[in-house]
Amino acid sequence: MIRLQIVERHGVNLYRTLIDAMRSGELRTFIATRYGKRITHRNPNYSGWIKWSYAAGVISCEFLSPRRPGTEWRLVSALVGRLADKFADQVHSISIQFPDAAAPKEKARRRRSR
Repeated sequence: MIRLQIVERHGVNLYRTLIDAMRSGELRTFIATRYGKRITHRNPNYSGWIKWSYAAGVISCEFLSPRRPGTEWRLVSALVGRLADKFADQVHSISIQFPDAAAPKEKARRRRSR
């Protein structure tokens, strides 16, 4: 899971602007579902979804891709690219947090029966 925080410029309601743009069709790349709390990509090759919330001028996002772990970067790239293209004047900064690297799992050894 990758986490991202988008800080909007003062006096701009970026969260509401993005939700309205998705619902009106102006932003056709993403679809808002579950009352705007879950965002999916229109292209089925971008598996997973974005779970986001808004508080005090900061949009907090979690990128989840349970069917294809490790492919969250595609959604991150699509969202950051779209923000840079259409909403750059409303974004103050973007912060990305990557998950801690987990130790590789060892295969369980099978015991031979004697």
